[in-house]
Amino acid sequence: MHLKVKDSEDTMEPSNPTQAFKHNFRAMISQYHSVSVLGYKLFSDDLTRIPLRGEKCRVINCMSPNSYSLALKDEAFRKALHNTDFLVLDGVYFALASILLQGRNIKRNQGPDVFKHFIERLNENSGKAFFLGSSEAVLGKIKERLSKEYPQITAGSYSPPFKKEFSDQDNQEMISKINAFGPDVLFVGMTAPKQEKWSVQMRDNINASLVISIGNVFDWYAGTQKTIHPFFFKIRMGWLVRMFLRPEMIRRNLGNQLLFFWHIILMALKIKKQPD
Repeated sequence: MHLKVKDSEDTMEPSNPTQAFKHNFRAMISQYHSVSVLGYKLFSDDLTRIPLRGEKCRVINCMSPNSYSLALKDEAFRKALHNTDFLVLDGVYFALASILLQGRNIKRNQGPDVFKHFIERLNENSGKAFFLGSSEAVLGKIKERLSKEYPQITAGSYSPPFKKEFSDQDNQEMISKINAFGPDVLFVGMTAPKQEKWSVQMRDNINASLVISIGNVFDWYAGTQKTIHPFFFKIRMGWLVRMFLRPEMIRRNLGNQLLFFWHIILMALKIKKQPD
């Protein structure tokens, strides 16, 4: 099986039916409400505006301060974020940056919100969901809970090898497993920036309507990590509770968080220009 790998944004006018469809679809996406901040266009609309089924596979990725800083050092990651069909808010900081720099808020569509929304829609439509990533133990717990809470969903899963980069053979195996199952929605649970880059690069090979990168949600839903009460997400303090529950995140992401805030300060003071 030959895999098509996408690593850059489409900038040319469509020259064949496939490109024409992609061009028209992106024109349709542009009609959704969005907010541009720090050089990224974030989806700021109701998730019901995103079709559950369609002729073309689309990708939903989450944007966070950590992602912003990682993308400054990883060109492939930056392109993947820019080439994402629906880039949604993950956490409070990007919304605060948008308010500070542009006076515009961003609609809250964080990872757990996105997961719950599409799982409920799949259940209402007797849809199929595939979970890619994590361990067999976690995937088993996800499917067990899903069968009790959302019995109308048919679920499949695959635990890929744990490595920094996947080989062509790894990618072919994952795509074969996914396409043989034929899900409506593929949930990808790897770490950033791996999951975002993989989702965009493999999009044209995937037989699904939506690919959603939600990483940490896998462990949360499986119950292998302590659950954060929805109240804290409602008041946009889920990030703080998560820091207390997982102190290793502070060590891993502190530098990226500080760089994000430093750039916000410089842009607010007009010392640094905000990216287009």
